[in-house]
Amino acid sequence: MAVVLENPTHISPRNVQDAFESPDFYQIDDLLTEEQKLVRQSTREFIKKEVSPIIEECADKNIFPKWLVPKFGELGAFGPSIPEEYGGGGLDYISYGLMMQEVERGDSGMRSMTSVQSSLVMYPIYKFGNEEQRKKYLPKLATGELLGCFGLTEPNFGSNPSGMLTNIKDMGDYYLLNGAKMWITNSPEADLAVVWAKDESGRIKGLIVERGMAGFSTPTIHNKWSLRASITGELVFDNVKVPKANVLPNKDGLGAPMMCLDSARYGISWGAIGAAMDCYDTARRYAMERIQFDKPIASFQLIQKKLAEMLTAITQAQLLSWRLGTLMNEGKATTAQISMAKRNNIEIAMNIAREARQILGGMGITGEYSIMRHMMNLESVVTYEGTHDIHLLILGKEITGIPAFS
Repeated sequence: MAVVLENPTHISPRNVQDAFESPDFYQIDDLLTEEQKLVRQSTREFIKKEVSPIIEECADKNIFPKWLVPKFGELGAFGPSIPEEYGGGGLDYISYGLMMQEVERGDSGMRSMTSVQSSLVMYPIYKFGNEEQRKKYLPKLATGELLGCFGLTEPNFGSNPSGMLTNIKDMGDYYLLNGAKMWITNSPEADLAVVWAKDESGRIKGLIVERGMAGFSTPTIHNKWSLRASITGELVFDNVKVPKANVLPNKDGLGAPMMCLDSARYGISWGAIGAAMDCYDTARRYAMERIQFDKPIASFQLIQKKLAEMLTAITQAQLLSWRLGTLMNEGKATTAQISMAKRNNIEIAMNIAREARQILGGMGITGEYSIMRHMMNLESVVTYEGTHDIHLLILGKEITGIPAFS
């Protein structure tokens, strides 16, 4: 059963220093601005102080550390690319990516929580909402006073969101909302949900559904072996009366939630690099210290091969995401380009996690090290926000002009 803690009094912080060092073999730091490096450094320090000491116990005991939500808000991790007038950071997309890289280096579940808040809740309210909605919700979401979630996936519609059954009926002063959403990060603790539903003509619209509305419930999904420090649930709507003032007015149709997913997938492409870096750094340190046959295992050819291939893959992912971030800043990035980065970087992270686990031998499966937790988390990351194969088909459509999934 998932546990939610409002404060850390039941957690015993590990007395282990987080000595992570970030690889930068191609001197990519030379491509970053001072502000971007400062954002990365402040996020890295936050993760080392607040997340690293408690995350293994949280994952082991399936605890969502809710007390960290306002601290992430203080850090500026919620809505970093949202304008400052609405409580956001007003940062560029590379800064946002670097922030997600550092958060996921700590834990994919923590990055999922922040990604959902930023890209799937704050982004659509800012992009598709009106001024009243922006001023009402965004500042409190930015500080973490409010926690949000995003309702698109349904029990029978994941890769095919256009088939959704969740619907709204116009009742004059309000819409009547019915249906259900599944696999929703943050939902059991969320104060509001950005929900996508079909109107009577079959057109998809976005609505802000608030906790406390009659007929709205958020059951928790239990027995997860992945993202155990994150909380996941359902959204259930039983004749929920949603005021028309809560409808996002500036865009409807499936393109609206897809734009949100593009933003989230972009952040994931950077986040996966963080998980890969952490596994690589852990394996490198271990290999230098672990003695077998009277010498460090780092001196053996097969270990050096694994480390060299890890560093090469991380460098490839860094360059891919940096270039994608540049395109995002220029407003030129396409869905297919984002799909390539999401798919490539997660595959790299999964391969590195498995190779790093082998370097650690039996110790690699224990909670003394982060690798097995990353491995389990990445099994979710490779599936959500578009499965590994769907992103392949998005690229296939871009190449051939033929959609293979419709």
